[in-house]
Amino acid sequence: MAQIFSLEYPQSLGVFDDYADAQKAVDYLSDNEFPVENVLIVGTELKQLERVTGRMTWGRAILGGVGAGAWLGLLVGLLLGIFAAEGQWFGAVLTGLVLGIVWGGILAAVSYAMQRGQRDFSSVKTILPSKFEVLVEHKFLAQGQDLLAHRPGAASAF
Repeated sequence: MAQIFSLEYPQSLGVFDDYADAQKAVDYLSDNEFPVENVLIVGTELKQLERVTGRMTWGRAILGGVGAGAWLGLLVGLLLGIFAAEGQWFGAVLTGLVLGIVWGGILAAVSYAMQRGQRDFSSVKTILPSKFEVLVEHKFLAQGQDLLAHRPGAASAF
């Protein structure tokens, strides 16, 4: 998998403020018969964002665990129901659901108790790049620079 994301001696064709501009540059190269299989768009200057969504309380912690456990239990119950004897499908699904709810709530309560008030909020995280760099294999650098320099409305990304 990592092999597909590597180039031989990569060189920078340009740095763009957003992905759409980097994508337009590569699309322009493609439209002009450039060998785009030698191009890589890299998100750089990464920053982690964490959006706080609310206070974490015992109730929210346990309810979240119950919800996650219910989904997992339902999935396990459905899988077991496939192999259950005729007429016992509903029982297998219901058992999986109930056990998922119980264990999800218990595990969530234990996890919350172990934090001892060190993280009394819920949040979601993401990692976003600030810039997007278009890289190309060294042997195609001059050709790519020439094409991008002559595109209509070319902004200076170099």
